Amino acid sequence: KILNSQNYFFLTALAPMVRVGTLPMRLLALDYGADIVYCEVRMDIYTHTYVLETVDFVAPDERVMFRTCSKEKGRVVFQMGTADPERALVVAKLVENDVAAVDVNMGCPKEYSTKGGMGSALLSDPEKIEAILSTLVNGISKPVTCKIRILPTLEDTVNLVKRIEKTGVAAIAVHGRMKEERPRHPVHCDYIQAVAESVSIPVIANGGSSDIVKTFEDIEKFRAAAGASSVMLARAAMWNPSIFRQQGALSVDEVMEDYIRYAVRYDNNPFNTKYCLCQMLRDRVESPFGKRLHAAQTNEEICEVFGMTDFYNKTKAELEARKAALQTNGDQTEQPKHEDDLITMPVRFERRDYPPQITPKMYLLEWSRKEKLDQPVYETEQRTQDRAFQSTVIIDSKKYRSALWEKSKKFAEQAAAIVCLRTLGLPEGRIGEEHSGLVNKRKRDDKKCAALDDSDLCRQPFIQKNNNGDGFRQNGV
Repeated sequence: KILNSQNYFFLTALAPMVRVGTLPMRLLALDYGADIVYCEVRMDIYTHTYVLETVDFVAPDERVMFRTCSKEKGRVVFQMGTADPERALVVAKLVENDVAAVDVNMGCPKEYSTKGGMGSALLSDPEKIEAILSTLVNGISKPVTCKIRILPTLEDTVNLVKRIEKTGVAAIAVHGRMKEERPRHPVHCDYIQAVAESVSIPVIANGGSSDIVKTFEDIEKFRAAAGASSVMLARAAMWNPSIFRQQGALSVDEVMEDYIRYAVRYDNNPFNTKYCLCQMLRDRVESPFGKRLHAAQTNEEICEVFGMTDFYNKTKAELEARKAALQTNGDQTEQPKHEDDLITMPVRFERRDYPPQITPKMYLLEWSRKEKLDQPVYETEQRTQDRAFQSTVIIDSKKYRSALWEKSKKFAEQAAAIVCLRTLGLPEGRIGEEHSGLVNKRKRDDKKCAALDDSDLCRQPFIQKNNNGDGFRQNGV
């Protein structure tokens, strides 16, 4: 109804906001009536978190950069900051199956964005804008949009938007301020209206939180004043996301409790949780209550401030019970996936799950010797944009690979070995796993096996492919 492959149209949207547009705030905005929610992120690698029932996009250092879930499926727009068409396409391809659309930020005036040629810096480089948007439009299956600020003259703004429309984007959001202007400056509705009249695609009006939008009814006033088809709210929604409610906004205290429920349920970073709550408190942040909130360091302590300790304990117990059930019964979503001659699973090597001198590679090597097979061969690739690694292990003419990228070559090889062992139903040496006898006591005591690279005794052949895919470095036994 709101978004499909031929039509991109909505009435109200939660604008992309740094540190605000995380999963709890997006879900809350949808609950209160927003049609579409944006998230501004920069992300790297892809993994699943099944206990939380989310899809996570994770950096090599394992920080969650973007978390989404089925509750916002088809309604979340992934906004990226980029100055590189090809890199933008790589990122877009990673997220396109889990988002409704991909948006390019061309309006952020902050130095951390503009000094890299991103955000509002793109406004002075229309050729690069065209290259980025055309590459995305032609490279992914989901709608592509962008968000800009207005230029110093009305003519320049309209000319730029017409060039953007020709790239094939599905919609364009216009913040009615120039890149030098700040919220204290009035929004230029006449510029947004001129843009809307000059193009045939939907135009989303943004920038009215201070001047115009104070209540739900004001959203329509802003839309009409700007002549746009839709409205995007940032600060008004940050202060109280229930502004999207047709029945009228709720009290901030009630909204904060709703927010905390999502923050705990989806294990939101506590400092992000606290930041968003402080934005809602506004002038109350210096009150005794606000100071107690500011002193909280964990989501549990935040719940204590709000008198929600029972909720926290109950929710955490439910999540732990689910985690235990998955560990006992096995997660069906981690079953091997067969693609031609390659078998993949989304698994990650966690060093803490194995004894100091035991690794999955050791178990796989010993099993191959026991079965009188050729030793495993590892092909490892490094990804250019984030220098992450992915390894494929070849054994008995079959290939096994983790669907996830790792922060080091050693970890990538261990993850590939885990996929092979789990697919074959073999032990992998995890703590608490019944001793299989594959790795004997002599090898357990051998200090040379302590290192993750399994040097000397555990040394195995591998082939490492460079990040362009056109060269190999081989190291054999």
